[in-house]
Amino acid sequence: MTSKRLCFEPGHKPKCLVIVDDTAEWDRAVYYASRWAIRAGGGVVMLRIIESDAQTQEWLGVADIMRAEAQEAAEAALDRAAGRANGIAAITPERVIREGVALEQLLAVIDEDPEIALLVLAANPGAEGPGPLVNLLAQALGTFPIPVTIISGALSDESVDSLS
Repeated sequence: MTSKRLCFEPGHKPKCLVIVDDTAEWDRAVYYASRWAIRAGGGVVMLRIIESDAQTQEWLGVADIMRAEAQEAAEAALDRAAGRANGIAAITPERVIREGVALEQLLAVIDEDPEIALLVLAANPGAEGPGPLVNLLAQALGTFPIPVTIISGALSDESVDSLS
């Protein structure tokens, strides 16, 4: 893990990392991160993780097709999220697509970019719980390398504006 974050060092700018997934509340995290970038004079990094399953050799052709479809879906999701961020803050976010285990890939992205200063997630306000990524990170928060902000998926744009 990077021993020092460079986000506020001369020649660097702070970045907010947002996960763009298939949950309904991803928009709240993108909205908050975009507003944060305006106030911090920073940028936004949008991460889409394609969780891969171990494939056996006889299914390799099918796995390649599934991987290509997942890559295409990831690009489309990042297009939507980048358009939303640009509309909010007139910024062009960085886009990262990673394949593998979610927590491992998330930590790798943070480790590879010492300008990332904050991770923003949005929690599902429904009875089914806050969402898979929030649940996963809750177990690792005590050792996480950067601050994590969790935004309620129930907050309106106006509410987020007053908080960011």
